[in-house]
Amino acid sequence: MWNQLLAWGRDALYITQWASDYSTDTLKQDATAGLTVGVMLIPQGMAYAVIAGVPPIYGLYAGLVPLLTYPLFGSSRQLALGPVAIDMLIVAAGIGALAQAGTDRYVALAILLTALVGLLQMAMGAMKLGFVANLLSRPVIAGLTSAASLIIGASQLGNLLGVELGRSQYVHVLLREAAQNAGEAHLLTLGIGLACIAVLVGLPRWLPRVPEALVVVAGGALAGWFFELDQLGVEVIGTIPTGLPGPQAWSVSLSELNSLIPAAVTLALVQFMKDISLGRIFATRHGYTIDANRELVGIGAGNFFGSLFQSIPASGSFSRSAVNDQAGAKSPLANVFAAVVVALTLLFLTPLFYYLPMPVLAAIIIVAGASLIDVRELRILFKARRRDGYIALFTAACTLFIGIQEGILLGIGASVVAVLFRISRPNVAELGHVPGTRLFRDMERFEQAVRLKDIMVLRVDASFSFANAEYFKDFILEKSEREGRNVEVVVVDGSSINDLDTTAIGALSSVVETLEEEGVALHLTGLIGPVRETVRRSGLYALMGAEHFHLDPHEAVVRVLEKWDGEDGGDRVRRYFDTTEPDKKEATPAAS
Repeated sequence: MWNQLLAWGRDALYITQWASDYSTDTLKQDATAGLTVGVMLIPQGMAYAVIAGVPPIYGLYAGLVPLLTYPLFGSSRQLALGPVAIDMLIVAAGIGALAQAGTDRYVALAILLTALVGLLQMAMGAMKLGFVANLLSRPVIAGLTSAASLIIGASQLGNLLGVELGRSQYVHVLLREAAQNAGEAHLLTLGIGLACIAVLVGLPRWLPRVPEALVVVAGGALAGWFFELDQLGVEVIGTIPTGLPGPQAWSVSLSELNSLIPAAVTLALVQFMKDISLGRIFATRHGYTIDANRELVGIGAGNFFGSLFQSIPASGSFSRSAVNDQAGAKSPLANVFAAVVVALTLLFLTPLFYYLPMPVLAAIIIVAGASLIDVRELRILFKARRRDGYIALFTAACTLFIGIQEGILLGIGASVVAVLFRISRPNVAELGHVPGTRLFRDMERFEQAVRLKDIMVLRVDASFSFANAEYFKDFILEKSEREGRNVEVVVVDGSSINDLDTTAIGALSSVVETLEEEGVALHLTGLIGPVRETVRRSGLYALMGAEHFHLDPHEAVVRVLEKWDGEDGGDRVRRYFDTTEPDKKEATPAAS
């Protein structure tokens, strides 16, 4: 019994996988990295909380319990947790229609949403559903990220201009309101914001080791206090509670839970997809592996237990994880040291942020949002597969003009439709015989390949299913008619067919009957074991006859030629073997 409990503990707590090899040197490296990330997390956490529509203090709360919980379960050694801009945007979109931003009910819903996200992620991890995140394809993530960067930047125009603007997830609405109120802009507020943007952009180029966000926060708070900017019309953060957050139960109602589920599902998937992609980058770089299901449990546990201590959603940050890696983090324990920095800030330093001007946080958010625009990624998508590039643009457009959750769902839908279209239009290549070998190759790619007289050899490069059965049937029939030649035999190389459903069996049976009416025989070659079993159990094997199934196209061609020679006394087999060699040497493609 005790051994079983120990085994369960080792499986559930990933910390047991690396704690035994932990050393003093590793501790020093994690401490250095964690302290560095913690310094970054303070200004970013407060700024990102503003995006979510909650007071800045909740961004600091998100830098505590989630960071203490993740090392127990998570498998990524460099992932740095905390509030993230894209997550906060989804929070604002999901709760904005239910409550007024900044109110107690709004904050309560944000914390409840955090708990739901954590529960969903832990349940998915426990049920080994890490593969579900594959629904968010690379083009969808690229489109979402690019659109989110614009929404994030536009959402801070009010704080940058010093005017009161309505909250919206639509860029065109935010830009229109900002333009309409531009004449009422507070020039000192605008000047502070623009100056901070200049520092945030320029400082990394001049002094890359200096934390630029901390510089503008410290400088802004000092200037706000010294010049009494709040008396000059500049909005400041104001009073921030001192002390660590205590445990607090959620205020739950069934209607609120139902209203939050769409946002919770969206955020759970987006967080996981982002974190697993980021984690794999560092795992590859440092030569270890991460477990997708453990990551779900780790991120989910951080969110769930964090919500008990008033945390908003937390997940892996691109910028802070990169700094964590560069600073030498060797284990998830670096997150604990970052949490210590946040805890000390909450205990002793929150009064220093009273005079921090809001345009300083707006500048941090705008620059962070701009960094999410990845033009290079879009170029790669268009260059590798143009269709993926268009899916990314479609996702971005839907996110900008329809809504964040709707944009994600429509992007996923577009990806699924693209996959189904590709499956329904599989590549069917006509193969030709390569002289001097027993090989058959795609005639469009191998200039040496020669078409056989009266025999058409085809290869299907896809699973054969209901989605493409009719297409394949029509292709064979139309191809034989379009060739304008006397095709007596069609040989299908089925070595690439890894699945065959009942609809496809029906289509093949129809093809066999239709071709027989036209005087054309169908032969299948290279079928793998599971496909052969399906063919036998369906009765197709009996319908076609054993003589119509072969190991490869070469054997099929030889059997057909032998039959023809036996009928008319020809010497087709001899002439065919005169152009082959038993060593089956490879042919060279004409051009890639």
